[in-house]
Amino acid sequence: MTESERLDGGEAAQVRDASRLASSDWWVYRGTGRPIHDLGLTDILPPPPPWRDFDGGPLPDSDDPPRDDRDVARRLGSEHSQSAQRTGPAELDMINAALYLRRPLLVTGRPGTGKSTLAYRLAAELQLGRVLRWPITSRTTLDSGLYHYDAIGRIQAASARFATQGERTSPAPEPPIGEFLRLGVLGTAFLPRRVPRVLLIDELDKSEADLPNDLLSIFEDGEFRVPELERIRSHTPEATVFTDDPGEKAPVVGGQIRCNAFPIVIITSNGEREFPPAFLRRCLQLEMPDPDPEQLAAMVVAHLHDSEENRHKLGAGLQNELIEQFVRRSASGDDRLPSGKLLDAMYLATSGAYRGDVTWERLVDALWRRLSAVQ
Repeated sequence: MTESERLDGGEAAQVRDASRLASSDWWVYRGTGRPIHDLGLTDILPPPPPWRDFDGGPLPDSDDPPRDDRDVARRLGSEHSQSAQRTGPAELDMINAALYLRRPLLVTGRPGTGKSTLAYRLAAELQLGRVLRWPITSRTTLDSGLYHYDAIGRIQAASARFATQGERTSPAPEPPIGEFLRLGVLGTAFLPRRVPRVLLIDELDKSEADLPNDLLSIFEDGEFRVPELERIRSHTPEATVFTDDPGEKAPVVGGQIRCNAFPIVIITSNGEREFPPAFLRRCLQLEMPDPDPEQLAAMVVAHLHDSEENRHKLGAGLQNELIEQFVRRSASGDDRLPSGKLLDAMYLATSGAYRGDVTWERLVDALWRRLSAVQ
């Protein structure tokens, strides 16, 4: 019998926790769900490697990113329960390696394993503000993620300006070009900042074949150009444009945007396609495992145990019973059920629908029917 086996359960757990802590001193992100209020990311994250060091500017006077607490709560659950969601050491190693190396992290796994949620957990724990989410479709292009220039709107504004001139000897002032240019999610992420933003490129496998290769340049150089602003830089060296953050604007100098802190890029994929080798070489890769019963229980706690009423309705017996049913149903075939389906059933249980009768069993069966089943 080993020394650990001779200890009681609590002492054995303390030994395991101490061993894990000793081997993880280099972790910046620890997956605890508890925000680092006393220190900023720049205080605890070492400088980037020389080949990933960028010097974009001008840097903003205030580097506080916009917050979106409602979106975080919707995706992660109540703040006091987020710490219950456990993160494995292998996952933490890869996430922190991406932070240190300033490399995009390609996260693969089945639907419902928490790939997209990872970006929100990172932003919440490291206090990095609103997540910049770029949902990918078959029509998504690199340009659509960088910026949009409303040329027609500018022409219409110019026509209206001359039409209302009337008896004046000179037309009204022309609106600045920045009023007609808005940075996309990708473009906003690469604005120069001292603290990086979290960029979620969601479901890249839905894109056209060219998009992963199109991303290589900005991932490698950390910059892009806006031709509409470059052409006028001799007489308008700086333009203030809209960003993807609601109500926010940012200056662009010389028609070029170059990051200062490389964004924390989380790219998700359901594994439905192969990516080009050149793209994979520029990313770190993380395979998300299917959640185990303990992780599923933590997810339920975070999302549904936010009130005494829900805790009373969703007792431990019912919670464990539904989790066991979900795990059995999910493991009975090739298609893993998304974890959101468990939350749906749990919510119906707290709403009063659960009575433990045949009607409930039929409802759960309908909720958890496999996506590949014939309807």
